[in-house]
Amino acid sequence: MTILTAKPIIENKFWIVEQDGEKFATLRKDETRFVLSNENGVQFFPNRKSVLQQFGKDFFVVKIKKEADNALPNEVHSFPTSTKPHNSMYDIKKKLPLFTKSKDSKSLYCAGYYTIRFDKGWVKSFCPKLITLQRYDFKGPFKTEMEMRSMLSKVSK
Repeated sequence: MTILTAKPIIENKFWIVEQDGEKFATLRKDETRFVLSNENGVQFFPNRKSVLQQFGKDFFVVKIKKEADNALPNEVHSFPTSTKPHNSMYDIKKKLPLFTKSKDSKSLYCAGYYTIRFDKGWVKSFCPKLITLQRYDFKGPFKTEMEMRSMLSKVSK
């Protein structure tokens, strides 16, 4: 018997359904029903009880595990920060771990070590503002200062 589990993406609204750790389908809940979609088509369920009857009582058991809860106090997605991070997130396109320095701040900082090329040459930086990395060429993020220094010596030649 194949066991399917639903991993929540948006709590009580959207799930990725996995079969043996591989994506099998998506499940979403709208105002009136649950909708399961995969390459074989779409299946509708009138309520949560009918979903559990189809897939078993442990279908929704998987809970959201927040990486930030497991992180050290001054880390964002395993990259070090200069202060206690707030509003941590990850920019998937740019591959940058981002955070703000206070709960209400709108200024985004990038966790980790970087080398940045300004007009006068390459410099090292720890937790620069996102806007700086958008304006200048950079290498990073690096998890340690040693990795960053190694890259700085390569690009400075």
